[in-house]
Parts: sequence; C-alpha cells; structure tokens
Amino acid sequence: MTGQHNWQELAATSHYQTAVEVRQELYAGNMPEAIMGVTELIDALYRSDKRTLRGQLIRAMKHILKWHLGREYRTTACVVSIASARDEIEFLLEDEPRLAAEYRTYLESLLQRAFQFAYNEVIIETGNKPAITQLSWHEVFEQDYPQDVEFAEAPIFRTAQNGTNT
Repeated sequence: MTGQHNWQELAATSHYQTAVEVRQELYAGNMPEAIMGVTELIDALYRSDKRTLRGQLIRAMKHILKWHLGREYRTTACVVSIASARDEIEFLLEDEPRLAAEYRTYLESLLQRAFQFAYNEVIIETGNKPAITQLSWHEVFEQDYPQDVEFAEAPIFRTAQNGTNT
C-alpha cells in the first residue's frame, strides 16, 4: 500500500513493517512519504533503546537493593545480575552514539524513578523493605558488590565416570 500512512502508529507497533512500508514508498517514488516513515522509524528505535536502557538500570538497582538487604542476598546470581545489567548498558551505549551522547544526563534524570520501581519490586519479591532510600551514580555504576562466600551457590560438578553430582 502506498500513500498516506499513520507512521507513528506503524513504527510503534512494528519496526520491520515500517521499514517494509518505507521501501514500498521508495519504490513508488513517493519520497516525502518515505522520509516521514524513516523519520518516525528512527524515533521509534530511539525510544526502544531508551526503554532498554531504563530496564537495565532498574534491573541493576533491584539487585543492588537486594544485596543491601543482607548477606543471604549477596549470592553469585545477584552479583552477576548487577554486572550483567551494567554490561548491557555499556554495550547499548557503544552501539548507539545518539544515546551515548546524552546517556549520563538521561540516566541521572531517571535515577529516582528507577529506584522507586526497583524498590517496589524488591519488596514484592523478598517481602523485605530495604533500609536505603536512594542509590547514587557511584553505587549503581561504579561500586563493587562482592558475593558473600558463605551464601554463594556451590557449583555442581559431574564426574566423567558415572555422571553423578559431587
């Protein structure tokens, strides 16, 4: 279908379908319509990246809050989740120069709201209310969170001869 599109709605529902429709407009020689579609697609992709960034921020904060709840939450899984969320943020910023240029300002503007989401999730998941009321940039992105050795999950080893756990 060539002609008038609701590019905003299309880009919000399917990036792939938006690209297909833009291509059809280009083949039909309808440059103004194709430009509108590409512009809306770029904006939709940018919003998607920002949602991903926000989600990883909340994930990191949630596990940092759990870590602060006490030794029994300082597991390998908790520490790995914090590192993984930080890595995902870093990878996204490497892939998206537009986002990288404004990421610190954007993330700083989200810190308190993201904290509230993470805080509520921790209460729901653990039944415990964290004592801290905010997390700083340093705590979220730079501070080390070691696992508690006493509560670390023991690795499971399988012997080659009989396949049993040791």
